[in-house]
Amino acid sequence: MRKNNLIVIALMGILICSCSGPKNSEIADVSIFPEIKSETKPWTRWWWMGSAVDSVNIKQNLIDLQRVGIGGVEIAPIYGVKGEEENFIDYLSTKWMRMLSYTTKVADSLGMQVDLTLGTGWPYGGPQVTREYAATKLITQKYEVKKGETFSREIKVENPRERQPATLNYILAYGESGAYFDLTSELKDNKITMEAKDDNYTIIAVFTGKTGQQVKRAAPGAKGFTLDHYSEEALNTYVKPFGEAFIGFSGKIRSIFNDSYEVYGTDFTPNFFEAFQQYRKYDLKPHLPLLLSEEDTDEGNRVKSDYRETLSDLLLYKFDEPWTQWANNHNFKSRLQAHGSPGNLIDLYASADIPECETFGSMPYDIPGLRREMEDIREGDADPVMLKFSSSAAHISGKPLTSSETFTWLRDHFKVALSQCKPEVEDLFLNGVNHVFLHGTTYSPERAAWPGWKFYASVNFNPNLAIGEDENQLFSYIANCQSLLQEGKADNETLLYWPIYNVWNTYLKGSLFFQFKIHSLEEWLHHEPFYNTTKGLMQKGYALDFISDNFIAKATVKNNTIQLPGGNYKALVVPTCKYMPLKTLDRLIDLKKQGANIIFQDVPESVPGFNNYEEENNKLKLLLENNKTIAQPSKDVFSDLGEANIYPETLVETGLKYIRRDSDGSKIYYLVNHTSKTINQFIPINSESEDVLILDPKSKAYGKAEVKQENGKTLVRINVKPGGALFLRTGGGSNIENWNYLESTNITYNIEGDWQISFLHGGPELPDNANMKELVSWTTLGEKTENFSGTAKYEIEFENPDASIKNWRLTLGDVRESAKVWVNGNYMGTLWANPFEINIGPLLEGTNTLTLEVTNLSANRIRAKELRGEEWKNFYEINMVNKDYQKFDATKWNPMPSGILGPVTLTALK
Repeated sequence: MRKNNLIVIALMGILICSCSGPKNSEIADVSIFPEIKSETKPWTRWWWMGSAVDSVNIKQNLIDLQRVGIGGVEIAPIYGVKGEEENFIDYLSTKWMRMLSYTTKVADSLGMQVDLTLGTGWPYGGPQVTREYAATKLITQKYEVKKGETFSREIKVENPRERQPATLNYILAYGESGAYFDLTSELKDNKITMEAKDDNYTIIAVFTGKTGQQVKRAAPGAKGFTLDHYSEEALNTYVKPFGEAFIGFSGKIRSIFNDSYEVYGTDFTPNFFEAFQQYRKYDLKPHLPLLLSEEDTDEGNRVKSDYRETLSDLLLYKFDEPWTQWANNHNFKSRLQAHGSPGNLIDLYASADIPECETFGSMPYDIPGLRREMEDIREGDADPVMLKFSSSAAHISGKPLTSSETFTWLRDHFKVALSQCKPEVEDLFLNGVNHVFLHGTTYSPERAAWPGWKFYASVNFNPNLAIGEDENQLFSYIANCQSLLQEGKADNETLLYWPIYNVWNTYLKGSLFFQFKIHSLEEWLHHEPFYNTTKGLMQKGYALDFISDNFIAKATVKNNTIQLPGGNYKALVVPTCKYMPLKTLDRLIDLKKQGANIIFQDVPESVPGFNNYEEENNKLKLLLENNKTIAQPSKDVFSDLGEANIYPETLVETGLKYIRRDSDGSKIYYLVNHTSKTINQFIPINSESEDVLILDPKSKAYGKAEVKQENGKTLVRINVKPGGALFLRTGGGSNIENWNYLESTNITYNIEGDWQISFLHGGPELPDNANMKELVSWTTLGEKTENFSGTAKYEIEFENPDASIKNWRLTLGDVRESAKVWVNGNYMGTLWANPFEINIGPLLEGTNTLTLEVTNLSANRIRAKELRGEEWKNFYEINMVNKDYQKFDATKWNPMPSGILGPVTLTALK
């Protein structure tokens, strides 16, 4: 190999500080980084296609997942693979239960754990769900009867599209002058006769209808109706076969899972009117015309609000809470995605042992070099305010874990790089998530040809794909972060009331069934004052959690702090809201009288709902009048928070994002730089401490930070490049060596010359070795390299440009997509995310060798496979779709650039 010269790019210039952990701290002390356990590692949703699993491949799949750093799996049985029908195993059959039992034993032997979807596909349902307990909807029919006419007919559902049998509940008559009659008792064989003697009447027939929805993506043996989610009787019937099947599994399954609420159009349950009277304290039937009115009126909206709140109560008290209790009775935890529910998200998330949010699509970041090609992405829904609903519920209810379905449709299939995952998962961490579930991994047996079995909507983290070569680096980063983010408790000082009645008590296009979905934030969140207040507080640097009316009712006060099951808070902010229940306002005023800091942006105008609302409104006005000084609108919320000794973390003014936890008085800060600029300065933290440790979650390096005290604040010297992240930990560390602050000069050298390239492993076949004088995509070398997905070795020799320099930084420039690095045969580390650089210490005098093992994505191999006409998409149901849910067709793709595109440079450090 020819020796190459290095070209000086720039001369000595301004010194820039760079953080780099001391070498003797690169192996973490358990007392600094908590021990990595199964729950601190990332978990993955594990799709069993057709449940066509066997013991040999279950074991190998789990070994492969454990090897790359997965801590647990959530078994999710779904539709099958064509041609594998003889291997299908019916859900909950004796053989299926043997496979589950074997899975738990192998997982346990590997230090892993197992979660389980309580059903197949989604939502809950299956063959045990009879029509009686299937998802239900309200059906009404109106008949007009003029004064003097006699109405006589059989009452039945007339809409021919209602194919499911409906049950007639009530026949009700409403006169124009206000008369109301319940004619139900006069029905004979569903026939009614009525004479309108004195008025014009509207007759309304009320039916219990069925949505007819079936389980989506059901596994073999598990097709059937979706369950009525407002009925505890329906739930008890549904879980009965699970209770029988799971005998002996106590302690072997960690938790059961319920996916996002996708029970469509279900706005009723057979005993809804009785439940309405129980929860809302009045009979709905006389006010049915207001409920069904298509006009946007105050009274109509009030009745609709009561209806929507009753659905929320039924879902919470008759399904979610009993479901968690059932799980706990079997020694399982519950894990719940509440979003999409027609109810109060805070209360619903909090009903589970592990609340779970999700992200969908790709979010934008300003990190230089982070690619976000529009043809490969769909816009993301990871709004920080939405994410905080789940973590807030966990924090205020005392649940230690908040999980997330992560990376769903981050990019199109086979096109997701590890570097693109990192900022997305960091935003989850920053908003309270500390238990990541990948979406996901498909069980794939050895007999399945590459790329193996594939779920239609995942970022497939199967280790047999190219991404699997270095995915352990991402998983290690996640585990290191979660080990600290699961320690202690969230250290949020401020509560923010979520006024859900601002949504419920509006027309909402007349819909009685309104879902709080992540895909429709414009409908219920973005235009609300609550959203603007949340964003304003977060942008200023305030750490906060949301609170619901139910949790306000549970709050107590001690030493001026608001105490909740999950922790204590210094203040509660009430954003501008039109509607608030009288009991909530009364409780807030009472808490303030006891010494709590309750800050009103404004006072409510009205109570929500219909029952005695005029009397209730008078009481509300009187309550406000009698407590003018207590419920006085704030002139400046930020000033009032200061009066409560709550101060923002002004470090956000640098562009850093943060989240803070408290571990027995020690403060743990997670800091992330998603900006385009290096943040290199002393930053203030709201924790007085003489000792602050810096911890690098990528390398596990650590050291004592340089700190100084100014105006009662602790200033910590940091350097975080775009895309970088670190932890700060206050207290202790007196015996820890100082963090090694290296200063970077502007002297930079290009490594240029003859790069020797050899292809190590991958497919469809290994290309021939090649030389490259200028770094370009290896796809330009020929058809074999254009089609290749896998790992290639790059080697080059270069001369040490300055033997007096004892520390160098190696920068690889544009990397497609990850690279292991050796200098002179010594492994330095793996570069997998922006910035693609690493400190390599001193070089040898004279000639040095740089070796890189670079791995691209699987996209080019899939493209080549489809161009050759080789079919691999052989799955039932939806089969394979692209990010836009159109037919997946990789032949339309251009080859993705692969390898090291450079420039590769050395920068001298001091």
